[in-house]
Amino acid sequence: MQLYGAVILFLTLSTACGLRCYTCTATDPKSCTDTKSCTVIFNRCFSLKVDGYNIVTKGCQSSALCGGAMACCEGDLCNGAITNGSSVILLLISSAIITLFL
Repeated sequence: MQLYGAVILFLTLSTACGLRCYTCTATDPKSCTDTKSCTVIFNRCFSLKVDGYNIVTKGCQSSALCGGAMACCEGDLCNGAITNGSSVILLLISSAIITLFL
């Protein structure tokens, strides 16, 4: 039973460590594979496409500065062109453990 408690604690702490976003400046949005843990003041991920230059910039942003041409989203790695299934799997596993053993 202590093992399950340790696993639940680990999963909880890993999700509470802060927002993670894709960061890059590139011509191809699918080439953005670098990630960054955002500081506390940044609570959104953003994507910004510069018209006329075919450049995409991605990173961390504050919700107060979101708007206009900047597309902001909530959640880890939500500004990627490729969906990240590992976050969904981790959420489902932790939910199953909590449901079965608590």
